[in-house]
Amino acid sequence: MSDSAPLSTAAAVRALVLSAFAFSLMGLGVKLAGQRLPSSELVFFRALVALVLCAVMLRRAGLDPRGRHRALLLLRGLFGFGALSCFFYALTRLPLAEATVIQYTNPIFTALVASRLLGERASPRVFLATFLGLAGVVVITRPAALASARAVALEPLAILVGLLGAVLTAVAYVLVRRLARAGEHELVIILYFPLVAVPASVPAMVPEMLWPTPGEWLLLLGVGAAAQTAQVYLTRGIKHLPAARATVVLYAQVVFATLWGIVLLGERPDLWTAAGSLLVLAGTVVAARRERLPA
Repeated sequence: MSDSAPLSTAAAVRALVLSAFAFSLMGLGVKLAGQRLPSSELVFFRALVALVLCAVMLRRAGLDPRGRHRALLLLRGLFGFGALSCFFYALTRLPLAEATVIQYTNPIFTALVASRLLGERASPRVFLATFLGLAGVVVITRPAALASARAVALEPLAILVGLLGAVLTAVAYVLVRRLARAGEHELVIILYFPLVAVPASVPAMVPEMLWPTPGEWLLLLGVGAAAQTAQVYLTRGIKHLPAARATVVLYAQVVFATLWGIVLLGERPDLWTAAGSLLVLAGTVVAARRERLPA
């Protein structure tokens, strides 16, 4: 299928589910490699591998990597890198559950930003799908304030930075769709994230860098390859699906991450996890229902 050919709703959703699957593989690699390597180093190598893969894919496709809308492409790269940096900051200062829930508020912001920048009106179905997906994430991660009677005091600055990361993620997704609608090739759009992230991550990485072991090198390569695959399918799906609905489908990543925990990490899910996964899947189905979409 050509890059400009319209996709059906089902095909666009499949692309986003494959993206969520690849992102879950990336997260698994980060979890394993991050047992010793600092997060800034993981960000750098993720972006570096993606940059190399983008260059190869663009060369094979015979595409001009500069693109036609360079200002918007650079903005997409900056917002993407900013979102990732904020998410990592929140992860280092908040419990994983709270940081994850905050990050997964981005579909709400995506619906709002898309309505302003793209004129995409969020239907009641989109808000229902967003509610189901977010509720599922909350149930699965179970923030401490919900899991016990005692609320844990969280660092206000970390919460604000985490929310800022969710907003930046939403803007990045909307910019991807705007660039795709303007005719930019998906590989060119993808290129600008590592193009910005590689140099931008160096200052934070250098002071704390550790030389990876052979096994960690393999994990880093896997993280980069999975991230590149995820970005390709993410860009393809967002191009053919309204941004708010597209980001709701990405809640499927939480389900995949749960499965990796069961199969590879020995984590046993409980009824909360099962119920949350069903809510996530329900949100995905609600978001997917429509027969055909314009390009």
